Amino acid sequence: MSLRKNVETLIETPLFRRTIIGVILFNAVILGMETSHSLMDAAGPLIIGLDRLCLTIFVIEILLKLFAQRFGFFRSGWNLFDFVIVGISLVPGAGAFTVLRALRILRLLRVVSVTPSLRRVVEGFLRALPGMGSVFLLMAMIFYIGAVMATKLFQETFPQWFGTIGASAYSLFQIMTLESWSMGIVRPVMEVYPYAWAFFVPFIMMTTFAVVNLLVGLIVNSMQDAHHEEEGVRTDAYRDEVLRRLEAIEQRLEQRDR
Repeated sequence: MSLRKNVETLIETPLFRRTIIGVILFNAVILGMETSHSLMDAAGPLIIGLDRLCLTIFVIEILLKLFAQRFGFFRSGWNLFDFVIVGISLVPGAGAFTVLRALRILRLLRVVSVTPSLRRVVEGFLRALPGMGSVFLLMAMIFYIGAVMATKLFQETFPQWFGTIGASAYSLFQIMTLESWSMGIVRPVMEVYPYAWAFFVPFIMMTTFAVVNLLVGLIVNSMQDAHHEEEGVRTDAYRDEVLRRLEAIEQRLEQRDR
């Protein structure tokens, strides 16, 4: 077996994957410790050294994958994600690149790329984006209609909430999230306009309970589809492996009969 094949087998082993996950989680703790002035004063060089050790392990992992997969490495979106995250960490965090020091915590997101269950969640979310676009367009239409109506109805008395279309849209967004919507906005409005509930209640029903749940349903269905596809791939791989072994057994039997 060639060296490249051995390296490819190594990076696919569960032990290697668990080790990388452990390093990622440990590095996340280290990056959190760097935000503490007292810890940095007490053990700053050690913390920085451990951070650089973790980064070195990540670089070695990327190099091993590049060696084993060659140009096939860049055909995987998750490999590109890991490559960018590690690349950002290698940029010096000084001068114009000071802001990149804060982006080092993005290394924690690499847990997603090395954990199949988390990858399935993200893939399900990405699959739902096209359908979510239509839902977002519907929500934007509802918000625009509601903002225009709210501005026309309540502008003069409550300019702080409904003085402009932008202010009305923001107030309606707060109402949709159910954050202080009743005592904070709707009840004060109803003291002046007793029938204002006829506007706000249908708006909440359409946005909070209907459209938002529709988004959740789309994401759940996409996750289920991604899971079924992954199971299908596993089943096909298992079937191909069984067929390959059966063919090998048949060939041995034929050779023995001869």
